[in-house]
Amino acid sequence: MSAPASSVLGASEAAIAQGSKSFATAARLFDPRTRADAVMLYAWCRHCDDVVDGQVLGHGRVASAATPQARLDALQEETARACRGQPGSHPAFVALAEVMARHAIPARLPMDLLAGFRMDVEGRRYGTLDDTLGYCYHVAGVVGVMMALIMGVKDEHVLDRACDLGLAFQLTNISRDVIEDAGLCRLYLPADLLAAEGVEAGAVADPARRAAVARVVARLLDAAEPYYDQARIGIRALPLRSAAAVATARAVYRAIGSGVRARGAAAWDGRVSTSRMQKLGLLAGGVAVAVGSRFTAPAPARPAELWTRPR
Repeated sequence: MSAPASSVLGASEAAIAQGSKSFATAARLFDPRTRADAVMLYAWCRHCDDVVDGQVLGHGRVASAATPQARLDALQEETARACRGQPGSHPAFVALAEVMARHAIPARLPMDLLAGFRMDVEGRRYGTLDDTLGYCYHVAGVVGVMMALIMGVKDEHVLDRACDLGLAFQLTNISRDVIEDAGLCRLYLPADLLAAEGVEAGAVADPARRAAVARVVARLLDAAEPYYDQARIGIRALPLRSAAAVATARAVYRAIGSGVRARGAAAWDGRVSTSRMQKLGLLAGGVAVAVGSRFTAPAPARPAELWTRPR
């Protein structure tokens, strides 16, 4: 590996170590080349998210004279250059350009992710579960598709399963972070589900409404389950080490959702996460799922009512 490439990878490794312990745990199972490319893709995603939100690795606040809209516009320009193979000097865009070239990732996919960030910048609200799932595609499903391409997937049906896992992850993230997001004036819970519980959009963070919000979140976690199930079907099509990494990530995020559900109205008294020992157990389980997937039968037809990624 050349010195510049090594530097880009080093910066990317630092980003994942500090920005996502859940993903970092699963990523250890990838073969070295896949891990390097997955980590570099993550670094670009993390950088864009931080720039839009004015944070560092998802935390704090960074002073900036530019508006979120202006920062996003600049990210789109830099990303477009990286997609053309002409990145600037920032390690995140150099990393993106390398990964896209190596795996023939279509330019529309990173642009789809930025479109999701634009929904945040515009303060988009979501009327139905389908609307929320559309947002989930842009900020997570499309990342699943890019990750699958890095793992060597070409089959569109397997790419669909990767998108399904991204949708499930994001529904879990929304459920865990709903009160924190409300403090940032962001609301991803479907308006019709809130209305059914008598919760107004502006009252989501009201402690007196926690039980009602927990019931809405439980429905969101219920909605995530068929996407987690579909994702397991796709694991059998991945190389074994990649399958183990994906199965572990799936188990970790699903466990977080289970923790949110179990705590009910107290779910947001502290951040729900998995302990180191839990992660090790889930990692072992992920390896077992990956090995077992080598012996499973072909997948049944996907339920027609599930949300489908755009082609």
